[in-house]
Amino acid sequence: MDHRPQAWGRPRDDMYGAYDPSFLHSSGPKQATQAPIVTGTSVLALKFKDGVIMAADNLASYGSLARFTDTKRLRQFGNAAVVGFSGDVSDMQYLDRQLNELEIEESYGGELSLNAANLHNYLGKLFYNRRNKFNPLWNQVLVAGFDADDKPFLAAADLRGTTFSAPSLATGYGAAMAQPIMRRYAETEEQVAALSQEEAIKIVRECMKVLYYRDARSLDKYSLAVITKDGGVTISTTEELEKQSWAFADRIRGYGTQTV
Repeated sequence: MDHRPQAWGRPRDDMYGAYDPSFLHSSGPKQATQAPIVTGTSVLALKFKDGVIMAADNLASYGSLARFTDTKRLRQFGNAAVVGFSGDVSDMQYLDRQLNELEIEESYGGELSLNAANLHNYLGKLFYNRRNKFNPLWNQVLVAGFDADDKPFLAAADLRGTTFSAPSLATGYGAAMAQPIMRRYAETEEQVAALSQEEAIKIVRECMKVLYYRDARSLDKYSLAVITKDGGVTISTTEELEKQSWAFADRIRGYGTQTV
């Protein structure tokens, strides 16, 4: 072996011949997203009697590094639907372009005719098509809005093309930590019919607080979307948890430099 620092780990050319990198060049499928690098964590959504609430933090993590702190993962589609993305950020950007093109195409010459249920069906088929090509889009999305009967709609689709619907949904770590909280108040359609917008927002805010303390890939700044029939879509991208953050930790025995 050649032990000079500039050639560590490479065979010596004078003994084994010049290194041939041609095996690295392949005509196979592109695999840039087979191992997601920059990712977003949980998306939460909850139906209430007049619409749907959705929330996601503004963090995109580079592995375990909190790298990008202003990444918007809730995207509006038309005037009555919102898509929330978790998973690979580059695939999220690809899907965003696809949805923008679809919106332009469907609204050409008139009003956009697609509702949230149509949009969810489209995304489910798109995920399934890419999965069958063994080049999946590494995302799980939540679609919120209204269906053809003007009823609140909430459904999910994942990288395998699996689709399902429920009164409350969460992706990522939120499926374990936030779903039990939301199900206390909206496990059935009867409970949804009794849930007001103010109550739904309060529940989602509480879930975001829990995730900030429990999920190592989360942030205290998040986006909140409210979709109603009368008010359309309202998205706030500057929501923030209370300022106390980890102040309680100084009371924990063994924390920091205190004497035990």
